[in-house]
Amino acid sequence: MNKKQAEKRIKELRAILDYHAKKYYDEDSPEISDFEYDMLMNELKNLEKEFPEFITKDSLTQKVGGNVKEGFEKVEHVVPLQSLQDVFSYDELREFDIRVRKEVTPKYVVETKIDGLSVALEYKNGIFVRGATRGNGQVGEDITENLKTIKTIPQKLKENIDIIVRGEVFISTKDFELLNEEQEILEKPLFANARNAAAGSLRQLDSKITASRPLSIYIFNVQKSDTIKFTSHYESLLYLEKLGFTVNPVKVLCKNINEAIKEIEKIGENREKLSFGIDGAVVKVDDLAQREILGETFKTPKWAIAYKYPPEQKETILKDIVCQVGRTGAITPMAILEPVKLQGSTISKTTLHNEDFIKEKDLKIGDTILIQKAGDVIPEVVSVVKEKRTGEEKEFVMPRTCPVCGSIAIREEGEAVLRCIGIECPARLFRSIVHFASKNAMNIDGLGFSITKELLDRNLIKNIADIYYLKLEDVASLKKNGKKFASNLINAIEASKSNDLSRLINALGIRHVGTKTAKTLADKFRNIDNLMNATLLELAQTEDVGEIIALSIKNFFEQEQTLDIIAKLKEAGVNTEKIVEELIDNRFKGQTFVLTGTLEKYSRDEASKIIERFGGKTSSSVSKKTSYVLAGSEAGSKLDKARGLGVNIISEDEFENMIK
Repeated sequence: MNKKQAEKRIKELRAILDYHAKKYYDEDSPEISDFEYDMLMNELKNLEKEFPEFITKDSLTQKVGGNVKEGFEKVEHVVPLQSLQDVFSYDELREFDIRVRKEVTPKYVVETKIDGLSVALEYKNGIFVRGATRGNGQVGEDITENLKTIKTIPQKLKENIDIIVRGEVFISTKDFELLNEEQEILEKPLFANARNAAAGSLRQLDSKITASRPLSIYIFNVQKSDTIKFTSHYESLLYLEKLGFTVNPVKVLCKNINEAIKEIEKIGENREKLSFGIDGAVVKVDDLAQREILGETFKTPKWAIAYKYPPEQKETILKDIVCQVGRTGAITPMAILEPVKLQGSTISKTTLHNEDFIKEKDLKIGDTILIQKAGDVIPEVVSVVKEKRTGEEKEFVMPRTCPVCGSIAIREEGEAVLRCIGIECPARLFRSIVHFASKNAMNIDGLGFSITKELLDRNLIKNIADIYYLKLEDVASLKKNGKKFASNLINAIEASKSNDLSRLINALGIRHVGTKTAKTLADKFRNIDNLMNATLLELAQTEDVGEIIALSIKNFFEQEQTLDIIAKLKEAGVNTEKIVEELIDNRFKGQTFVLTGTLEKYSRDEASKIIERFGGKTSSSVSKKTSYVLAGSEAGSKLDKARGLGVNIISEDEFENMIK
């Protein structure tokens, strides 16, 4: 590569890496794997090494990625939180050792490189006073209140000392799976990986959100201590444990680089057994005086290095493709593989995501395929080894009915996912019941995740209608001394029978039908039978509905499962009629309100009902036709749009004056 070509490629790489660094560090939503990012960074480092005249201060090779998020106070680190130089081979580790031994005769500490978010914790007189993210290494974000919600961070140490320590906040593999399961049930976007789930959780402006996430921390370094002086890193880690910190559990003192490499190999072989994700292993010089001699660059210390495990690839046979049904009704193809050993574990199946993925990879049953783990726990299909095809391979066709309940399966335009729409489907029953009982649906207080799971596990309910046939003694058996709880839950179930039709429509979980559309449907069709018997044209001509939602509603009410559930709900005494609120007067007739932000005096539901009783209506989006935007605290994009369109913006006090 000549000088001109190198300059062009360096500029290209910097632009690509800057984009992906922003996605990873600032937005916590990566678009490429860690391995792909590392390979791009490695290419840039090598080019800058060969052509040093093109090195600039703003290159990611010269700084730590990440910026301070708006909304957080800036914290200037007393001791910079540096990053580590990455290497990808044992030869590079030995080269590192040669450089070190030119200056000192070292012992090394090998630790797992935990895949999380790096933070600094500051203690005064043994009390936790401040915590910050790494940020750009020099300046981070003050996230003290969020860090206080993590149970493994001690608020008070066992000794009254002043100390700053560094650790990695993470979510365990098991907790990450449960977190994504909950996201799926609530129909929220899934987290890409545990690292980004942890980073996103920790960088929330609302500490209540952070507190709801299963975060943990491992401490791995003393940044500064005026009270205690250490001679070795390993010694400092043992002392941190005595103070009450949860220290990185994998920390091994090695006499030389060969012992360190053996330990790295051991970690690689056993990484599947770890309860937390790692993206490599770290080798550190143990003697702190030797570290002073070796020194550091602006970005990285010269006394430590990070080894990244290369993705291991193996060939295997795609024996079959079967479909699984998730809790939202998503039907996912799963590859059944000839068992193969990969990175310490035996792989016999893996997800194929959706129909488009199978077509894109040109997968056929019987193919020889290449699979890998690129630093992640879940194996992935890389490609088909087409030269090994025999002609006996079979095409796979996605089913058009649910493999669990037999209901029709629908793939909507613009979506990659095939979905079961059966309301009684056992695979999606848990999610259906949780949604049915939720606040914006039937609002059955007490019927949350854990109680729903217990009811299903004990076969006390088999569909949403069964909720209304529960007996006091059935519910009481779920908890020790559970009579009071049972009484409250049965009362909440009974009270939900008198809800308005709009709540019931929303609770049924019809795809694309939320609170607003359910209210519109209830207003137009007045009872559940009229809605069930409506033609596709009648549905499509309803305000806020349209063709896609109309088809979804029509398909839903054509299922025998749906008809069965509606009949059982009626029999149980659940209201299926529109409850007509008494109209006070028509002062808001022809006017549309949009509610945004947090209202202090009313819930949004209460404010909407008041508007309707004065002849007005509410909408979920701002347009030129919007009459008023009722804005509470922390109003966001809707308020900005209203200002841009010149729509009247009113406060709660102004709203109260309007309804006097």
